[in-house]
Amino acid sequence: MTAQTDTPGSVTAVYKVSGMSCGHCEGSVSGEISEIAGVSSVKAVASTGEVTVVSAEPLDEEAVRAAVDEAGFELVGKV
Repeated sequence: MTAQTDTPGSVTAVYKVSGMSCGHCEGSVSGEISEIAGVSSVKAVASTGEVTVVSAEPLDEEAVRAAVDEAGFELVGKV
């Protein structure tokens, strides 16, 4: 899936993150990504390794990578 517009003024992107195994992992990743400017919603799912991010505009993948790294995990890329 590539970035798509769900509602006017928002973009949804799905990223693959390796290493998440529990709810605490999901919270760590979600917390770090939610600090990126423009992010309005983050949903991390450890069982699939997918993180869905809704933001005002497309995010810089390096900013997402840095946030995931700060949480202690690895960004594989966009789904």
